[in-house]
Amino acid sequence: MIYLDNSATTKPYKEVIDSFVTVSTDYFGNPSSLHALGGETEKLLHHSREVIADLLQVHHKEIIFTSGGTESNNLAIKGSAYSKRHQGMHIITTSIEHPSVTNAFEDLGKEGFEVTILPVNEDGRVTAEQVEREMRKDTVLVSIIHVNNETGVIQPIDEIKGIVKKFPLACLHVDHVQGVGKVPLNLDGIDLCSMSAHKFHGLKGNGLLVVKAGVTLHPLLSGGNQEWTLRSGTENVAGIVAMTKALRMSFDNNQKRSAALMQLKDYLLENLKANGSAWINTPLRGSAPHIVNFSVPQIKSEVLVHALGNKNIFVSTTSACSSKRKAPSKTLTAMGLKQDRTESAIRISMTYSTTKEELDIFLSELIKEIATIKQVTR
Repeated sequence: MIYLDNSATTKPYKEVIDSFVTVSTDYFGNPSSLHALGGETEKLLHHSREVIADLLQVHHKEIIFTSGGTESNNLAIKGSAYSKRHQGMHIITTSIEHPSVTNAFEDLGKEGFEVTILPVNEDGRVTAEQVEREMRKDTVLVSIIHVNNETGVIQPIDEIKGIVKKFPLACLHVDHVQGVGKVPLNLDGIDLCSMSAHKFHGLKGNGLLVVKAGVTLHPLLSGGNQEWTLRSGTENVAGIVAMTKALRMSFDNNQKRSAALMQLKDYLLENLKANGSAWINTPLRGSAPHIVNFSVPQIKSEVLVHALGNKNIFVSTTSACSSKRKAPSKTLTAMGLKQDRTESAIRISMTYSTTKEELDIFLSELIKEIATIKQVTR
C-alpha cells in the first residue's frame, strides 16, 4: 500500500496506540472523581496539558482539549463572536477556509453578524494589506487558516498578527490543523489556535484549542464545566495522552526530517512537470512541504482516484470533508482557475515516512492510468 492522503488523516504511530491502550486499561477512572483512581487519571491529564503547553510555548492554562479540529474551530469562532456580540458584530475570514470555519461563519451571518470574506490571489493567498483595509472598530474576530488543506499554501500569519493587534476588540484565530508538525508557527500574537490529533499521527476524536490568557469565549457545551469551564464533558484522557505523544514525536520528526520532506516535494513537482500531462496548482513558493495539488486535464479527479486506488495507491481530491460531494474545488475556484482544472484536481499529501520509492511507483502508475483512461474515453 502507498498512502498519500496524510492531509485527510495520518496513520497513528505505534507508540501512540500503545499509550492509548495502557491508559485505557490502567487509568480508566474519571479525572473528576474524588477517589484514588480518578486522582491518578487527573494527574495524567495535567501532565499532558503541561507537556503540550511546553511544546507549543504557551501556558498550560491556555490549552483546552476538544474532540478535534472542527470543534476547536467552532468553539474559537462562535465562542469569541458570542462573547463580544454586544461590542461588535463584524467578523472576517477568507474564501479558502476549511468547511468547519466557512460554515461557522455562515451560521453567524444568519444570526446578524456582518461577515467579510477576503478573496485570494492566483496563488491562493491573502495579504496583510487586505486584512488592514477591512478592519473596523467593531471587528471582533479575524479567522485565517495557516496552511490550506487543498493546496498547501501558507498564509502570512506573522504579518497579519500586527494588523489585528491594532484593533482592541479583535481576536485573531488561526486554523493550524494542516500545519502542526509540518510548518512551524509562532503562537505569539495569536489569540486562538486550533489543532487536531489525527493530522499528526494521533487518534481521531482528539484535538485542542489554544486560548490565550485574557481571551473570553462563550462555551458551546453546557455541563460539568471541565476545561476551565470552556468545554464541558468528561475528558478523553487516553486520547489526550496519546495526542501528547504524537505531538512530541511529530515535532521531533520536523526538526530532523523537514528538509528531506521538502526534497520529496520538489522531486514530485519536478516529475509532474516533466510528465507534461499535469497542471500544478500548488504555488511553488510559500507552500507546505507535504502537500502537492495538480490537475490532469479532461480526466475527472474521482476517476483517477479510483483507478489509483485499484492499484493500492491512495490519494484524494479536495478536502476529505468535501471530497464525496464531487463539487469543484472551492480553493481552486477561489484562485480563479477554470472548471476543467478545478474538477480534475488531485491532492498528494505526504508525511515523514513517505519515501522516494513510493513516489516513483505513484508517478509510474499515474502515467499508466492517465493513458488508459484517455484511451477508453477517446
